[in-house]
Amino acid sequence: MNREEILEQLQPIFAEVFEDDTLVVTEQTTAADVEKWDSLSHLTLIYEVEMNFGIKFQMKEILEMQNVGAMVDIIAREAK
Repeated sequence: MNREEILEQLQPIFAEVFEDDTLVVTEQTTAADVEKWDSLSHLTLIYEVEMNFGIKFQMKEILEMQNVGAMVDIIAREAK
């Protein structure tokens, strides 16, 4: 799975979690860019991404994610 395919799959997850169908997710997107991105929605996002891609993020990975691109890196490495 390439980065573009991963972003395409992430788009509806982000739209659902943040209840914003107009949200456009890029690799540069950060929590600061999304109005409803708080600690609770972050946990929901991580869970939904894990379920969708069949992966399990390590706590260290979650803490080190600075933007969506970092999430894509992990998914590209871990997804089957």
